[in-house]
Amino acid sequence: MKKWLTVFFVFILIGLGSVFVAYQYIQKFVHTPVNVKPDQLLTVERGTTGHKLATLLEQEQILENASLLPYLLKFNPQLNKIKAGTYSMQGVNTVADLIQVLNQGKEAQFSIQFIEGDTFTSWRKNLENAPHLKHTLHNKSEAEIFALLDLPHDVKQIQEWKKVEGWLYPDTYHYTPNSTDLALLKRAADRMKKVLTQAWESRDPDLPLANAYELLILASIVEKETAIEAERGKVASVFINRLKQNMRLQTDPTVIYGMGEKYDGNIRKKDLDTPTAYNTYLINGLPPTPIAMPSESALFAVAKPEKTDFLYFVADGSGGHQFSKTLSEHNRAVQQYLRWYRSQNGN
Repeated sequence: MKKWLTVFFVFILIGLGSVFVAYQYIQKFVHTPVNVKPDQLLTVERGTTGHKLATLLEQEQILENASLLPYLLKFNPQLNKIKAGTYSMQGVNTVADLIQVLNQGKEAQFSIQFIEGDTFTSWRKNLENAPHLKHTLHNKSEAEIFALLDLPHDVKQIQEWKKVEGWLYPDTYHYTPNSTDLALLKRAADRMKKVLTQAWESRDPDLPLANAYELLILASIVEKETAIEAERGKVASVFINRLKQNMRLQTDPTVIYGMGEKYDGNIRKKDLDTPTAYNTYLINGLPPTPIAMPSESALFAVAKPEKTDFLYFVADGSGGHQFSKTLSEHNRAVQQYLRWYRSQNGN
């Protein structure tokens, strides 16, 4: 009733010849306070007219009475440039604020962070918890997602395993409401394919790697072995030197990956003795797939590793690693680390 009384009052003013008064009355509508929550979103469909927008605002309880809005937009064409989209109502206090937001067309944005060194399993959990994202992959297997992402499949082990692992570029990704999880993963996959191609094309010519996928696999191992960017060239050199000498990689992160949910935070001797496709203490060469999402730094560390004679490394107790050329040097470094470890734990 209040809505119709407002419109009726305007028409009475116009009918009595008080067009100027009616115009002024409508213009003051821009100062009307709105009722919004800080986290509230408003979706405006394509082709929304002033009347439809007024109805929408009343339905969303942003305005109790929006009957003057169509007339405000009609008398002020410069305000009637409303764009379709989903908008954040944060900072919107009046009708003027609302119209400005809708005219600017800057849709609400959200972000999701994918950390280097995380696995695809972890990424999927992050996606499932992401707000205002259309979830289309919930019941899809990793092989099905692999196909949807249009990932390369020109290497035998890629065809056999169909793993998304390693193929997504770690970064913070921004998206608008109602974007799909698949579209977001495609952006990450496209970036990784591009950077991997750059790393492979710039590689040292004597790398013992058959293709770009093997570079991706080794980069994922380097990523898991050290978070210190300055060390990655040395860590990569150790694995490259081992591959050249047909030595097993013997790296714990691959063992952990192969253990899957059985891993409880500790690796025991029986785990090192248990065969899996990823147990590099037992298999020769690289595991069949990446074990995590590598950073760009790790990719280029493998593509152009430091030139060293190192074949071993162990934690040094300060967050970094001690590198050794011989087994006897390595054993001394291990004992040194163990002494440090016991001193820290009161043993």
